[in-house]
Amino acid sequence: MMGAIPFSYTLRNLWTRRLTTLLTAGGMALVVFVFAAVQMLDTGLRQSLIATGQPDNVHVTRRGAGAEISSIVERAQAAVVETQPEIAIGAGGLGLVSKEAVVLITLPKRDSGVATNVTARGIGAAGFELRPQLRIIEGRAFRPGASEVIVGASLARRFDGAAVGSQLRFGGREWQVVGHFEARGSAYDSEVWGDAGQLQQAFRRNAWSSVVARLADPAQLPALKARLEGDPRLTLDVRSEREFFEEQSKALSNFISYLGLTLSVIFSVGAMIGAAITMYAAVANRTAEIGTLRALGFRRSSILAGFLLEAVLLGLAGGICGVALASLMQFIQISTLNWQSFSELAFSFTLTPRIVVASMLFAVLMGLVGGFLPAVRAARLGIVDALRAA
Repeated sequence: MMGAIPFSYTLRNLWTRRLTTLLTAGGMALVVFVFAAVQMLDTGLRQSLIATGQPDNVHVTRRGAGAEISSIVERAQAAVVETQPEIAIGAGGLGLVSKEAVVLITLPKRDSGVATNVTARGIGAAGFELRPQLRIIEGRAFRPGASEVIVGASLARRFDGAAVGSQLRFGGREWQVVGHFEARGSAYDSEVWGDAGQLQQAFRRNAWSSVVARLADPAQLPALKARLEGDPRLTLDVRSEREFFEEQSKALSNFISYLGLTLSVIFSVGAMIGAAITMYAAVANRTAEIGTLRALGFRRSSILAGFLLEAVLLGLAGGICGVALASLMQFIQISTLNWQSFSELAFSFTLTPRIVVASMLFAVLMGLVGGFLPAVRAARLGIVDALRAA
């Protein structure tokens, strides 16, 4: 008995049927493209929000508040937070604490003119120091106590009236745009920042939305959390800043994941049927050839393995093309509504090694499932019957 069918024989068969090979691999490529693009979208969303938080910052909001815009931290409560011993001390001898006011404003989109919700964040004195990822890329920072704002780079590209030197109207007054900033693709890139006190006055608020502070030692977070959340007078939730923003992504991330999985399963059924039809046609056209291989001494298992290898190669070809197409999506930035804050959020498709591996495995699985039954049929052909059919 002879061993495995040579790999070159399998490649020649695929090349001989190059039109059907191309069509089948193309169908798989489209499915892999959808699968990978959805994973990239979910990853981009998560990375954008998780990158917003610093690992050594603590984020304090009202207990049960799903987002900062629905949170109210009373002044007395904020005063308790900023006097905790775990809070790091800055160069001026003051605690690294930013009491912040977060509100929703509406701005017209540049392409459509449609008014869309945007997050406006008023920060305290230590607000910039608590976000080392932020840098001014045009103009300057706003002056404390003035009706001045700086605008995230992503937001500035998509909305009218956000250029440096222009004015935005919200909260019953005009705000001078004095600078643009970027924050490494985080959610802050889609916000407008100003002085917390001025934002409170404009929106007639007497409380803060959240308190952000730097911990002297991140390992002290459990002790701080237990103390503040255990005080019945405070009714506060205490989380690391990274954990807080990760929770902000859950609702939208789950929706994207479930939708992507559903679409991928539906489309993959069609792709696997296409692969099965291609392989069944290959078996029908090569019946005499299969009989000759059996007569030469190749075992049924070798025939089975040879046809499965063809199906796997089809899947691999589709997977490579699909991932290559999906990688082009990294040059596209999209914006959507953050369901937690009800404000505009911009982020990019992000391709990671995990997505590449998962997409290729998915493509190979489609090839195997689609080619399994035709391969079994080829392996079960008898020598006499196969040669007689020639």
